Amino acid sequence: MVHVAMLCPFWGKNLEDPRATESGRFDRYAKMGRSFFEMTSLEEADLAVMPAWWGLVVHNETARDLSIEFAEKAKEAGKDVVLFFWSDSDEAVPIKNAVVFRTSLYRSRRRPNEFAMPAWSEDFVEKYLHGKLPIRPKRAKPVVGFCGYAPPLKLSLRRKLRNTLRWGAGLVGLREPVRAPFRSEKPPNLIRTQALRGLLASSRVETNFLVRDRFLGGAWLPDGRTDLTLMQKVRLEFLRNMVESDYVLCARGGGNYSYRLYETLCCGRIPIFIDTDCVLPYDFEIDWKKKCVWVDEKEIDSIGDKVAEFHASLTPEDFLTLQGECRKLWNDWLSPVGFFRNFYRHFVHTPASIRL
Repeated sequence: MVHVAMLCPFWGKNLEDPRATESGRFDRYAKMGRSFFEMTSLEEADLAVMPAWWGLVVHNETARDLSIEFAEKAKEAGKDVVLFFWSDSDEAVPIKNAVVFRTSLYRSRRRPNEFAMPAWSEDFVEKYLHGKLPIRPKRAKPVVGFCGYAPPLKLSLRRKLRNTLRWGAGLVGLREPVRAPFRSEKPPNLIRTQALRGLLASSRVETNFLVRDRFLGGAWLPDGRTDLTLMQKVRLEFLRNMVESDYVLCARGGGNYSYRLYETLCCGRIPIFIDTDCVLPYDFEIDWKKKCVWVDEKEIDSIGDKVAEFHASLTPEDFLTLQGECRKLWNDWLSPVGFFRNFYRHFVHTPASIRL
């Protein structure tokens, strides 16, 4: 079973296809991680790390039983269990003595033992841009980018109706939900589409959109395989769209988090973040609203004005500086190296009821 990224410095990286776009994302951390952590016996350890991603464990009865047994042994030794849940699901983890790091969280239902973790992609600047961050000068009108899946903008009326009916049937229990349980009043794709339409309708912003009608441009095939050639092409189009924009729309997908948020920051671009009751990593250390155009879900209809007002508030020097700060935020806090270098800070903020 695939082991969690935290263990890569000790157990090595999991097998990966070098042709895959995400390959290499943990290389730097695998080399540096031993300077952050030491592997030792349970008796001498401060933490017990659950070795497998919970998303792979939860539907495997044998693995689930072994994980619960692991947690019980840690509890007997008086140790905290660290568990990683990289998934669209917000389902509770049934291990009471675990500190859970997860991608998908709802602020209003956040449990005391839960923290947000980033979704990790490759380092675009190092992998594709020769290590040089492209900085854009400030223009009078902000350029807003988006490259990705937003089917209601592209689908035929018949497919729109079918997708809406599938979502509605899952919501009322007539069939299994299409993806992880969704807590909002509208399907997640409609949040993204509403934001895109609001930006297209605004005369105060310039849009740079490449809207796709299939997830990852169809690079994920129906049989579960990936068309790696198409994936590489789609990835480069995604990157080009991002670096040719000032701001990038970042809205949730199937889970209540945005991969694109971290990818945008990695490229030194300013996110337009749609807050759908989200929890972001290191929210106890980072003032996220100073790094993003922050748009509450209820304010999407005024998204164009919000972007324009944010842009107008920045001097040309501020705009240049913020791009560098976005990249630095990703590098220092959200990249695998940055996240694990600061990992100890979570345990200052962990409630006493979790600290054993």
